[in-house]
Amino acid sequence: MNVNRILCGLLILSAAVFFLPGCKKNTSNKNANVTWASDNALAEAAYGDVKNWSDRAMAGSKLKSTPGDTIWMGTCVLATLDLAVFPYKLTIDFGPVNCKCDDNKNRRGKIIVTANGDYWQAGTVITYTFENYFVEDNQLLGTKTITNNGRNTAGHLNWTIDVAGEIIKAGNGGTIFWNSSHILEWLSGEATPWVWWDDVYQMTGTASGTGADSKTYSCTITNPLKRKLNCEWIESGTMEIQPQDYPLIILDFGNGTCDNQATATINGTVYPINMP
Repeated sequence: MNVNRILCGLLILSAAVFFLPGCKKNTSNKNANVTWASDNALAEAAYGDVKNWSDRAMAGSKLKSTPGDTIWMGTCVLATLDLAVFPYKLTIDFGPVNCKCDDNKNRRGKIIVTANGDYWQAGTVITYTFENYFVEDNQLLGTKTITNNGRNTAGHLNWTIDVAGEIIKAGNGGTIFWNSSHILEWLSGEATPWVWWDDVYQMTGTASGTGADSKTYSCTITNPLKRKLNCEWIESGTMEIQPQDYPLIILDFGNGTCDNQATATINGTVYPINMP
């Protein structure tokens, strides 16, 4: 099962915000600057993606360590695992020039992953750092840390996911600063480890940042975002987004029905959203 799929839910939050400029045209904010929304989406995607790459590098029990092994990553990506050091060190090397990966994005540089245990083991801390790492010519700096907290009082495995990030945008587009702290909780499906589609996760926490336009914003999950992995969308939960100089946005993902319907409330007016 791929736990990263629940993280895609946070990307949907950012994608949903893209509908808001059209809504705002019906308010007094006709020329509202929503650069923060695209910057937040860029940060969510870029830092959410790094665990996926480490998972693919170590897919199954086979390390992706030769250019000819293209099934997981592409011909220009190499991965090396150093078990002689502790914490263990995995290096994912995209090379010094842009490499067209199998998701059609260009990458170069390295993702460095250190871990003191297995992702599923209580107490494991996995840290992601970067060495001259670029995605579509946007440079990623900072760290991402995943800590396995073991089981909570409900008996559920859960992880703390912290990011302290900085992105230097391509084409002299400015610098994004982005921080987030979330708790990912595995609600059900652990009894059937051979299947992923019955898994249910929920996420809580906050994020904040400064966009390339120097405007700040903050995001708070006010009711846990719940996702069943057999559904494409977040099924329930609410989130508040506060961009600097603009009204509070309340996103509501519904009551548990698997559909692409959500709402955004701005200044008391409710706007329907069709999630991508």
